[in-house]
Amino acid sequence: MLDSAEFLTPAQIVAELDKYIIGQHEAKRHVAIALRNRWRRLHAPAAMQREIVPNNILMIGSTGVGKTEIARRLASISGAPFTKVEASKFTEVGYVGRDVESMVRDLVEQSVNMVKQRRKEEVKVQAAQAVEDAILDILIPPVTTSVATPKPALGFPTTAANEVPDSDHELNERTRERFREKIRNGEMDERKIEIRVQQNSSPGIGVIGGPAGMDEASMAGIQDMLGSMLPKKTRKRKVTVAEARKILLDEEAAKLIDMDEVKDEAIRHAENAGIIFIDEIDKVASRSGKGGGGPDVSREGVQRDLLPIVEGSAVSTKYGIIHTDHILFIAAGAFHVAKPSDLIPELQGRFPIRVELQSLSKDDFFRILKDPKNALTKQYEALLQAEGVALSFEDSALERLAEIAFEVNSEVENIGARRLHTVMSRLLNDILFDVPDKIGPNARILVNREMVEERLRDMVRNRDLSQYIL
Repeated sequence: MLDSAEFLTPAQIVAELDKYIIGQHEAKRHVAIALRNRWRRLHAPAAMQREIVPNNILMIGSTGVGKTEIARRLASISGAPFTKVEASKFTEVGYVGRDVESMVRDLVEQSVNMVKQRRKEEVKVQAAQAVEDAILDILIPPVTTSVATPKPALGFPTTAANEVPDSDHELNERTRERFREKIRNGEMDERKIEIRVQQNSSPGIGVIGGPAGMDEASMAGIQDMLGSMLPKKTRKRKVTVAEARKILLDEEAAKLIDMDEVKDEAIRHAENAGIIFIDEIDKVASRSGKGGGGPDVSREGVQRDLLPIVEGSAVSTKYGIIHTDHILFIAAGAFHVAKPSDLIPELQGRFPIRVELQSLSKDDFFRILKDPKNALTKQYEALLQAEGVALSFEDSALERLAEIAFEVNSEVENIGARRLHTVMSRLLNDILFDVPDKIGPNARILVNREMVEERLRDMVRNRDLSQYIL
């Protein structure tokens, strides 16, 4: 748990975030400290661990400046379970207070999948051996009984010449070993065999009605219990040896994993390392200067339902009870209309760290196109590389693309770095359409400033850019 963060100082965490996110150094510093503090807490005296609570973070900034990406990359760096929820969904028609707890259940589900995957990797060698034996049993069934040795005739002594060796068994073993080598070398991968695979019967089970007040976790628990009581169904499938290896590997690995241990570890992992990102929290803030009525009542209700979870409470899931006291909550919102002070005071107090993310400049757009490991330019280069076409960009072209994106954001609607998707799509759509019919393999395409000017001339000239808004 948090092993990957053990060797990462806050400065190193920021350096990792810099590989994918341009700018926003203050936000990166705060989340880096929050992540390192989680590791520090787990290495503090046991009595003090219970007292140290995370400093939840409220990010304030317009769309497309990197709020969600910072939280998602932070979870990836730490190997922590991560879930994202939009606060505005809890104001929808049919909203029930306990639905807010669904984000905690989603976090636990994510944690269970992560732990299960890690355990599967640990038993992979043992499971592969079992799969190999199972495929061999289908190809060359083992001889279970040996040929009986004939009795000597009455009155004649038993000699070596009269003894019959267990030849069928030996021949079978030698054949199996030869086939085992072929399977390992991939020589049998295309051969078709018939296997039996388990069918999960639980998805077909529905619980009609249910006692009043029964929550989602209880209903899921009843469904799982009913599913486990029913006999496991199997069906025959004719597949290649290569496909059978993949199918059977999951089944054999599942047999070697203790799910009770997985559930316990997943709960602990979610409690101590989990990150919940609550987006659009400004949408549930009551508008300044407005009377308390209408939608504001629903918004305040959502805040009050979020409060106990963020404060720390016990939430029932189908894997067990999870305590949210040490889960890190990162909330984010544009706060164009409402202000952070419009949130109820109790909820404000649960997000003591506030950081304002800066709007992106022309230089930021240029660096976003060039520097990150997942830059848009590198993504398009990889897409065309699959067709054998080499795409490259001159710095002058990237500078002009950055200028256009910045201008459109300034004059129409500021959607941050997402504007680059619109501009790049407009620039490269014709090329993407012509490959490979008109532009064949081994072609080289250089995007320079002249090409950008030519292809985006109409977009720059036309100030009514509503058609380009995402």
